[in-house]
Amino acid sequence: MNANILLHLVVTFGVLSLLSIGGANATLPEIHRQVVGQLHWMDDATFSHLVAIGQTAPGPNVLVVSMIGWQVGGVLGMVVATLAIVVPSSILALVLGRLMTRHESNRWVGLIRRALAPIAIGLMLASGLVMTKAAYTGALTLVVVAGMASMVFFTKVSPFWGIASAALLGIVVNRMHPFI
Repeated sequence: MNANILLHLVVTFGVLSLLSIGGANATLPEIHRQVVGQLHWMDDATFSHLVAIGQTAPGPNVLVVSMIGWQVGGVLGMVVATLAIVVPSSILALVLGRLMTRHESNRWVGLIRRALAPIAIGLMLASGLVMTKAAYTGALTLVVVAGMASMVFFTKVSPFWGIASAALLGIVVNRMHPFI
């Protein structure tokens, strides 16, 4: 195993861990920029597939980082990437959570909480745009994304059913037109 790759995994995901306001999915645009655009560990299609696997597998959304670590560094890369994305933010959340609870009545605590909500929403929307671009194969991609976004926004149906439906649609379309 290349120690340089392990170090890159620690630095990349350790820093992103501290910026993951709204969860690991909120950092997907930056993860994409790093692992596809800057480090060239994989292409858009591989990134999209790893995100899809990480999203449909049971467990936390952070599994996408584990999948990336596994892709570039095997089992050890998976462990290192997972710890790098989980440990720093967990420590930060524990420390800040205790501080915010202790100073709950402070005006600044309320202001910080209100300010973080739109930041988290913006980061999640940005990750949706990056994933749409990475997975784009034609107009059908946009139809599926619009349908999924509408389903999540307007219904209480589990996103799993949208993902499963999109996967089946992809299989059907690929069987009918294998060169699309």
